Amino acid sequence: MNTTFTLKDCGPIELPTHTDQRGSLTVVDDATASLLPFRPERIFWIHGTNAGAVRGEHAHRTCWEMVCAVSGSFRLTLSDGHEERTFLMDSPTKGVVIPPMVWCRLEHFAQGTVCLTIASGSYDAEGYINDFEKLNR
Repeated sequence: MNTTFTLKDCGPIELPTHTDQRGSLTVVDDATASLLPFRPERIFWIHGTNAGAVRGEHAHRTCWEMVCAVSGSFRLTLSDGHEERTFLMDSPTKGVVIPPMVWCRLEHFAQGTVCLTIASGSYDAEGYINDFEKLNR
């Protein structure tokens, strides 16, 4: 298994969205999960963030994630230890895939933001790298 991912392995994806006169519905299911380079096993969302809140500030040893702003907006900054890239997350139809060993930081949350994350594995405290210097680059 490749454990040396770079920012080239990160990227935006367009989520399937169905729109009519009633509004829009965006979906990830068995048929659309092929957009993700992993099989979804856990879904969680971040909401109720305070002004100035910073989330993330970690990398995962083996877990993949896809992050999306379901409502509102925030900035997602990713680093592979050599390069850094920042995404403005402000659309419920666009997500960013984050592979293992890529550092992520979420900040500048607009009031009322909901950030959805789809992960490839269950929560595992041992699977987190919380010190940027320990990415072993």
